[in-house]
Amino acid sequence: MKKPGDTRILEDLLASLPHRDHPVRAVWSCAFWTLVTTKYSGLSSTLRGEERQHSDHADITVPDAGRLLEKTAGELADFALLEDSVAASIGMAAVNSMIEVDESKCVERGAVDLLVEKGRGRTIGVVGHFGFVPKLRAAAKKLYVIEQRPRPGDLPDTAAPDVLPSCDVVCLTATSFINHTIERLLPLCEKAYVVLTGPTSPLAPALFHHGIDAICGSRVTDPNAVLRLISQGACFKQVRGNGVRLLTMLAGD
Repeated sequence: MKKPGDTRILEDLLASLPHRDHPVRAVWSCAFWTLVTTKYSGLSSTLRGEERQHSDHADITVPDAGRLLEKTAGELADFALLEDSVAASIGMAAVNSMIEVDESKCVERGAVDLLVEKGRGRTIGVVGHFGFVPKLRAAAKKLYVIEQRPRPGDLPDTAAPDVLPSCDVVCLTATSFINHTIERLLPLCEKAYVVLTGPTSPLAPALFHHGIDAICGSRVTDPNAVLRLISQGACFKQVRGNGVRLLTMLAGD
């Protein structure tokens, strides 16, 4: 049952995680991606505020940096609640490293196919400028793209309250967990079929209680291969299929 007005999605996700006492075995905060290994290995986008290009003279961003392996998996996952985006990125990777993914309830299917299927001839809203936007534009009756750093044809994030309530299908970037916009976006999507997408997406059924209908996320199968790539500045196109599987989980399955 949808509860889009419930603003406790991240807290509920953290409370649902197993293995909170598991040791942290590795933390890699790289240019574009963060990899954390606890019980399993999990990925997250690495977000940095535009104003913080380096931290030589900045405030502390990641608490206890250099001693994160002394924490438990649960303590590191709680970083997802922090305001600093680098620390929250580490927290979301830790979240994904703790989830017991039930692959019997997943299919190897990308978000774009699902969005085209659900949104053909309808109004689609996309929060985050994804590479598949042209495919959605060709299928949709009307397409809105909302982006914090708009490209030509995009709408600014301030347009979300005016646009999302009119959409039949909404695609939300999972980085909205990192920048803590997920709580204000979901209540705007009460009437829509909501797809959460991106490698940061937690493949956790707990999210279905908060108005999300489909989760298109990732599972790390070879952390060494993933680390080799992300530590050398790889984008996700270079990582996909090299130690990472894309999985989709649907509500009700």
